Amino acid sequence: EVQLVESGGGLVQAGGSLRLSCAASGFTFDDYAIGWFRQAPGKEREGVSCISSSDGSTYYADSVKGRFTISSDNAKNTVYLQMNSLKPEDTAVYYCAALTTDIATMWLQSPFYDYWGQGTQVTVSS
Repeated sequence: EVQLVESGGGLVQAGGSLRLSCAASGFTFDDYAIGWFRQAPGKEREGVSCISSSDGSTYYADSVKGRFTISSDNAKNTVYLQMNSLKPEDTAVYYCAALTTDIATMWLQSPFYDYWGQGTQVTVSS
């Protein structure tokens, strides 16, 4: 059974930090890139970041560059999203998802993802 399980969300004040985790199982981790998306109430889901498990390539949305860092522990089949200098506009449900590494450059396009997690809530208070 394929599973992507997010954890690490919570409530934090503006300027604070959180680290999200995405634990993957049920598929060959090295064949996939893991992306993070977020969706705020009343807004469309947007891509935040992505990392390719095969070569470590990373991608970031302009809105989070310099504040968020994505990393991968292939031994644990887990991807992390370190979020620093959080802003109220970062408030959203954060999802991780998997797409094959050969199309990792398409990471912003959610239809290309094969698997999705259930999401974890991140709330940033002002």
